[in-house]
Amino acid sequence: MAPYVAGIGGVLLLAGGLINSVTLYLVIGALVFACGVVSGVPKVSRLLRGNAGTWGVVALLAVAGGAGLFIALDDLSTVEVGAAFGYDQQGRDIYARVVYGTRYTLLVGFSATLLTVLIGSLIGILSGYFGGWLDSLLSRIGEVFFGLPFVLGAIVILSAFRSAGFDSAPAIVAMVVMSISVLSWPVSMRIMRSAVIAAKQQDYVKAARALGASSARIIFRHLLPNCLAPVLVYATIALGAFIGAEATLSFLGIGLRDPAVSWGVMIADSRDYIRASPLLLIFPASFLTLTVLVFVTIGDAVREALDPKLK
Repeated sequence: MAPYVAGIGGVLLLAGGLINSVTLYLVIGALVFACGVVSGVPKVSRLLRGNAGTWGVVALLAVAGGAGLFIALDDLSTVEVGAAFGYDQQGRDIYARVVYGTRYTLLVGFSATLLTVLIGSLIGILSGYFGGWLDSLLSRIGEVFFGLPFVLGAIVILSAFRSAGFDSAPAIVAMVVMSISVLSWPVSMRIMRSAVIAAKQQDYVKAARALGASSARIIFRHLLPNCLAPVLVYATIALGAFIGAEATLSFLGIGLRDPAVSWGVMIADSRDYIRASPLLLIFPASFLTLTVLVFVTIGDAVREALDPKLK
């Protein structure tokens, strides 16, 4: 099983390595298009014009896409003066590492968010639409996972797989993403289930059913577009939380580690030098805090744009 997990992680790392400005702009465009499908283009336009957090996300993604421009390929035996954030204990440019670490941090955050939303939405829409014993079974399973402590559960999962030989960088990336998703999907499942239960009582769903539409057509044609808004809001806010979760796991020594570079890895490396050189901790921690704040802010903006009750 190890080669398969490592292969998944390799795909994620390859995707992260191929990230560039064009790809990131396509991602941004896809997100804007998804919001536009749900709520209409004018709302998306108002969201882009009226919220600073939106442009913060754009700037953050641009930094991740251009991280290759800041890689220091100099000989570490000679230290040059002029690094914006100084040098770490091994003579590496802290600024270059902070910028380049954005790629791993966002790779884990976006991958975990996407996988969490896909799993939770699929289970939630099946549970809410069909109801009955299937709803009871899936809800009980979700409650079991929901009751697991996140940090403790992630420690158990990652420690177990690491002891089984999953210690390569691609495998660790894949396992961090999977552990976050496995422990977080019940939230999106509950959100989607509630939205589907409310939407399936609407007249347009009853009319589609009366006209002989299949369950698959009702789900994907009528229910999913009208139930996607609250899940998008959750996904935006969860993205910031998952970025913080990756940093937490890396700091505890069970997440990413060298030679992978992420803000969590940099914070973990700086803990032995906090008193001697606090900047080793301050810079990656500041970027991490601001990034989480940006995604929480944009999540509130998405909620205001998609929720008609707030108008």
